[in-house]
Amino acid sequence: MDNIYTSVIEALIFASDDPITPAEIITAIKALDGTDTEITDEDIEQTIDELNVKYEQNGNAFTILKIAHGFVHATKPDHAKYVGYLSTEKTKRRLSQAALETLAIIAYKQPLTKPELESIRGVNSDYTLNTLLEKNLITIQGRAETVGRPLLYVTTDEFLKYFGLRGITDLPKPREIEEIMKDEDFLEQKRRIMMSGIEEKAEEEELQSELEQDNELEPESDLENENTTE
Repeated sequence: MDNIYTSVIEALIFASDDPITPAEIITAIKALDGTDTEITDEDIEQTIDELNVKYEQNGNAFTILKIAHGFVHATKPDHAKYVGYLSTEKTKRRLSQAALETLAIIAYKQPLTKPELESIRGVNSDYTLNTLLEKNLITIQGRAETVGRPLLYVTTDEFLKYFGLRGITDLPKPREIEEIMKDEDFLEQKRRIMMSGIEEKAEEEELQSELEQDNELEPESDLENENTTE
């Protein structure tokens, strides 16, 4: 493959907002340079391996990852805690504890029906399922061949992107989850997230309190106006 395509492939991955697949890269190249251009999935995989070797040798802070069947530029794991500290994107899209719990059950048990999910969680899951569907983290795959033919829920590629996974097989094993839960960096990030949540709740309560005080003052103001008129 012509070396010119090394930088082209790098540019396409860098410019893509979502994971870009080998097929999409090939389509873009052939659309501009002709359908007879010789480039294959294997060429792209090899080019990405070479780019990652170069990044490593140069001490770059980023690498190319394969996520959700495509490729993305990402910072190295060593820098994750620093980037995570500054990043607000995940905070904006933060999932509730109930949503995370529901998502974890679906991820490990999929395809899963709502009755099966609720038998595991022990609570109604209508609202949580709707939230996850709206965020495109889960989708409906079909119906189960059981009484009532309930809907089957599975995770999506958006779920893989959200958690930085290549595929479902990359989900941590139960033993690995236990190790993660004990990791100091994880505990520190958890503490910060909890503190952020407490601060947000405090701000909401303060705002609500101010609104209630304003409402209490309004009738008194009206009374004062009436007395002044008299």
